[in-house]
This record gives sequence, C-alpha cells and structure tokens, in this order.
Amino acid sequence: MRSLQQHPTHTLQAPPSFLLNGGNVGSLLQSMDWSGSPLGPPPTWSPHLQAVMATLLPAQAQFVLFWGEAYVALYNDAYVPTIGTKHPQALGRPGQENWAELWDDLEPLLRGVRETGETFWAKDRPFYIERRGLGETVYFDVSYSAVREADGSVGGVLCLVSDTTERVRFQQRQAFLLELGRTLPGLGEAERIEAYAVQRLARELGATRVCFGEDQGDGSGFRVAHEWADGVPSMVGQHDYASFGTSLREQLEAGQVVQQAYEAQLDGLCATLHVPVLRAGRLEAMLGVHFHTPRQCFEDECQLIEETAKQTWAAITHARAERALHLLNQSLEDRVVAALAEREAAMLQLHEAHKLEMIGQLTGGIAHDLNNMLTPIIASFELLRRHPQSERGPRLIEGGLQAPERARNLVGRLLSFARRQTLKPQAVSLAALVVDMRELIARSLGPTIAVHVQIDPALPAVVADPHQLELALLNLVVNARDAMPDGGALNITAGLDTDSGPARPAGMAAARLLWLQVRDSGCGMDEEQLRRCVEPFYSTKGVGKGTGLGLPMVQGLALQSGGGFAIDSTPGQGTKATLWLPVSDVAAPGRDTELPEVPQADRPCRVLLVDDEEIVRHATAAQLRDLGYDVTEAGSAAAALHLVDQGWLPDVLVTDHVMAEMTGVRFAQQMRERQPDMPVLIITGYANLTPRELKGFEVLRKPYRQAELAQSVARLVANPR
Repeated sequence: MRSLQQHPTHTLQAPPSFLLNGGNVGSLLQSMDWSGSPLGPPPTWSPHLQAVMATLLPAQAQFVLFWGEAYVALYNDAYVPTIGTKHPQALGRPGQENWAELWDDLEPLLRGVRETGETFWAKDRPFYIERRGLGETVYFDVSYSAVREADGSVGGVLCLVSDTTERVRFQQRQAFLLELGRTLPGLGEAERIEAYAVQRLARELGATRVCFGEDQGDGSGFRVAHEWADGVPSMVGQHDYASFGTSLREQLEAGQVVQQAYEAQLDGLCATLHVPVLRAGRLEAMLGVHFHTPRQCFEDECQLIEETAKQTWAAITHARAERALHLLNQSLEDRVVAALAEREAAMLQLHEAHKLEMIGQLTGGIAHDLNNMLTPIIASFELLRRHPQSERGPRLIEGGLQAPERARNLVGRLLSFARRQTLKPQAVSLAALVVDMRELIARSLGPTIAVHVQIDPALPAVVADPHQLELALLNLVVNARDAMPDGGALNITAGLDTDSGPARPAGMAAARLLWLQVRDSGCGMDEEQLRRCVEPFYSTKGVGKGTGLGLPMVQGLALQSGGGFAIDSTPGQGTKATLWLPVSDVAAPGRDTELPEVPQADRPCRVLLVDDEEIVRHATAAQLRDLGYDVTEAGSAAAALHLVDQGWLPDVLVTDHVMAEMTGVRFAQQMRERQPDMPVLIITGYANLTPRELKGFEVLRKPYRQAELAQSVARLVANPR
C-alpha cells in the first residue's frame, strides 16, 4: 500500500477502467482530493484492490471495504443509505474517523479477520451507530471476509451487510406487546397495571421517566398519579399542558404524537415524547416518555409507545370499572341509591368498551380511508351522469353509483355503532335491517361461515331502537362466529309469534310479538354455561377474549322494548338465540330515493379549496366548477396561506379537516383572523368530532353527493356567518 507522496502528481487523464461503472461513488472516487488519504489516488492502488473495487462498485448488494492497517473505508452506492449522514465524508478515510461511536465494537471484528484470514459471519448483529444525527441501535446480517494481495497477505476486509433493523424491531415490538397483553389482565388493580406498564416501557426504551397524565376535562390540566423515574424530580400531581408546549393539548386532541427536544436541559430532560389516548374522539390521557439525553424516537418506537398506551389504558379503564362495581357490591345495603347510579355508569362504560372491542377493527382506520375513496368515486359518477358520453352512459353510471352508496351507508352504520346512542324506539322492518347489515355481518363472520337469511319482507314492523337492535344482532352473530372456529352455518330467521314458531317466554305482556332468531352449528353450551350465559361479566370465551356483556345487552334491549329473550343450546349441536319484540302499529318508514336539488352558483364566486389528498381535492374541485364556482386549489394550509399573503382573497373557504401540517379548523381560524366574515365549510370523514372541536364552523361529512356540497356552499354564500 503506497501513499500519494510516493508518486508524482498526475496530469488530467481518462479515469481508471475499474471506476467506470462505479455510479455516484465511482464518480466521487475520481474527483476526490487524495492528498490526505493513506491510499493515494486510485491509479496507484494495487491490482488486487482495483479488481475488488471493479466488482464491488456496480454491485446491488451493500458492500463496504476496509483497506489497509488504517481500515480506509471504500463502499458502493447500495451501501450509502446504511450510513446516512456519514456519507460522503467517510469515503476514502480511516474507519475510526467516521465510525468512532462503534469503533470499539467494530475494530476487533475487522482485526480478527485481518489477522486470521477467517470469515466472520453473524445474523441480526446489533451495532450502535449515529447515521441520522442521534445515535440508535441497528441490526445487520454481516459477512466479513479477508481480501488478499498478490503476496498472499491480507490487504483488507470486505464486508457484505444487510440491514435487518426494521424486521428485528418489529419482532421486538410484537414480543413486547404480546407479553404486555398477557400480563396486564392478571395484575388486577389499576395502580399495579399502570406501574408495571410504565416501568416495562421505560426499560425497553431506556427512558428517564414514563408516566400517564390523565386529562382533567378543564381544557388545560392533567394529573399524574404514578410514574417510573430515574434521577429526575417527581411529576406526581397536577400540571398544565402549557408547561410542556403552548399547543400540546391541541395537538394531542388532534391525535398527534408530539416530540420535543430541549437545547438546555429542562428539569434534567433533553427530549420528550407525548402520545394521546383518545376514546370516542375525546382526549382521556396522554403517555409521556422523557429522556435525559438527546433522543429522537423513530417510527417503530413511536408505534410501540402508541400501542402500549392504548393497551395499558384500556386495561386501566377496565380494572377501574371492575373495582367500582366491587366497592358498590360491598356497600350496597348502606348506599342503595348511590350504588345503583354508579353501577349504571360503570355498566355503561364497560358496555361501550365491549362495542369498541367487538367492531373496533371495522370502525377505526378503514372508515376514514374508505370515505376518502368514496368521495371521488361518487363525484366522478355524478359528473358523468350530468354529462353522459354515450346512450348507455346513464344506465351504467346509475349501476356504478349503487356500490359507493352501499359503502357510504356501511360507513355510517359503523360510525353509529362506535358512538354512544340514546334509545329511540321506532318502527323497524327486520327484513330491511338485516339486508342493510348483510355486508357488516359478512365482514364479522369471515369466509368460512355460510350465512342463510330467511325473513319475509311482508312481516310487520317491530318497535325498537334500530341502532341498538343492529348491535344486538351483531352481538349474536359474533357469539355464533366464536362458537364455530372451524367454520359452519349461520341462520337468521324471523316470524310472527304463532303456534308454529318458537315458544314465547313466560311473563311477556305484549299481545302481538315478532321473533328474530340466530341459529349456529357450533360447539354449543353445557347446562352450567347455558344457565349463566346472560349474567353480566360471565364469558365462555376465556380470559381476555370477551367482556361478558354481549348477551346481557341483548336481553336488556328486549326487556326495555317490551319483549323478551331466550337461548337454547346443546353441546356439539349449536345454539339458538331468540329475540321477541312487540309489533308496531305503524309501518316502517320507506327509503327516500329522490335525488336532492343541485343549486348552481347564482353569481361569480371565488372558492379556495384546501385538501392534502390530491385525488379528493381534484374531484371536489370538479364538482364545484361544474356548479359554476371559480375554484383555486391548494394542497396544504401553508400553500393556501401563501396565496392569501400575496393579496388573493377568496369569497368562500372549503377545507378538509384532517391534514398533515395543520387541521382544517386551525387553518380556518387563521383565515378568519385575516378576513373575519369569511364563509367557511369544513369537510371531514370523521363523525365523532364535537362542536367545540369544530369551533362552530359549517361541516360537510364525507362521503357526500354533489347536491349536498352544492347546498352547503350555496347556504354559506347566502348567509356568510
């Protein structure tokens, strides 16, 4: 190995052939100043080093070569993302200069290969590296092999690496959450659950403090009851959100994970991360993770913290409710009136938890994404219907609109399940209700269970709350699914209370009743299980798999509606659950199929349309332009504010609510500061936003028809504020 000082300066000449296919790194090697490198310029390198580089540079695998006693680093384009910000200064320099933070770990491995000539190989080998500003532990599959010179001596170490960090961290995260999910239910008390979870998370992340801050409901404060802390002042007690950031609570309410770094230590802290815990759109608590050294939590760690927060808070809430019920039972004789009220509150809380547990996977992320897809579909089809391209166009478009309309109704039903409902008995057609729920039932059952529905549309309507009746039916369907893990058949039937139907339970006063039955071919229940199945909190599904509130909820609905409930089961032969409901004196309301009026713009009107979803924004813009409005589009709140700051002012603002940089409500408030009388329409795919969260702005729910959009904008133009 020879240095540059041993060779005369070369005049401009063609690059060495072994660098010709070297990509960006090859170009850097040609243009670099090699005067300070132990290797000297590429033309002076040994033939064996040149041969290795000719093979290494164009390779698609990640290679780094540490050459000579100084372990000078040479690598290819594929390796560049692995070292991040270390490139390009690491190229052609001794490894210790740029791998200083892990040199004590890496150098012995390289030296072992160099001295013995034997290959070192490892799978998922951890290394601590600073490749994105702050340090992190990463994982690689590595193979370090000796590269020999002509005389047989080892000239360098060729390292083939494969970054497995994402997979390893995913496995670690899943193992952590699985262990947490198995442990928390057995801890019993809410305090023990909270203490265990924050301690486990702190040790997993190497945090200085981990604690839950429970929102106090006053819009400004939170309370820390328990914490895990190491060498920092205690946070147990009352605190203001503003102490950790002026907009912290607003960001948490919007569902954002908030990371903050402090240049000077704040009470021993250099970095914090706060994760919101939301339920039914309301901020219940936040999970705070604090570090005493500079730290950035990347996506996988944020996901771990978010899932831990949700899982732990659900367990805490459940434990609190059970504890409340236990205390009520102990003091029932002394506080009958108060106990009944508190027990009802606890039952209602657990009832809501059961609803979310049962269909949470259907009411969460897919609702918003599905709404975003439905909006441009409906908009495009409506525009085609207004301007048909062929004679068959209207018929084809009308058929195409049926699918998104069904999906829109499904989303509305999913969101109604997730919200708390007040009983509103009314005339309900069982046949229509089951038809509307067919897709939801199919999603809940899966492909291995065949569904058979036999309900005569001519049956009279029943008196019941439609939302609660749907939830009761879904409870029975999910119970049937759990009883048929290997698949089977599910029958949903209904009929009038006559001699040919199931026997009416004793004690029902209603003269005319109609029965609805769900029958499965599952494992069935023994006598003890059948006797206790309608007891609150009794479940046959095992620990952690059911709340034991499904059948009590069905029975409660039947009794509140003036009917009854019965269940019959035989081990190995399945279960029949029958719900009796009183017949209504009036018919169920029909469906309104008339298309609403589509008002056109009656005067020139400039509309500023803001949405960070390009496909949704273009479809909405097309609808507004078709209505006669002059539309200017912006892909973000920042882009829209830039237009306004340049002097352009719209007549109407139409903005999506959920955007990456700023919510639509926040953006609309800033626009109102510039133009107080600005008409504003907020478009959102979420159905659980409160009026306080929407700040009183006009709202249009996704997905919407063009007529709904036209009526909303026309109403704003006519009555600005």
